[in-house]
Amino acid sequence: MSIEIELQEEARLAILKELSKEENKAISSSRMQSILLARLLIDKPREWIELQYTYLRDMQAVTIVEADTVKIARLTARGEHHLKGIIQIAGVMGPTIRG
Repeated sequence: MSIEIELQEEARLAILKELSKEENKAISSSRMQSILLARLLIDKPREWIELQYTYLRDMQAVTIVEADTVKIARLTARGEHHLKGIIQIAGVMGPTIRG
């Protein structure tokens, strides 16, 4: 597995975790960009974050709303099930790997 794929899978898990911490289970792509940089040192452009949001939407782990120039992802029940280890979503690191 390439480093880029590992980075994407880890970032997708981090995105789900961060969404689960929010009261409304939603975070904009620009705010998520700051969170990933501060917590995981993942320094990627907002467009890269939005590609991860799109992947997670395609896997039904989040829904996306467009607001001006950013996208807002909201955690779904399927995304929560992945975090709890009830299901495994392909392309997303499992929560037990990083705790």
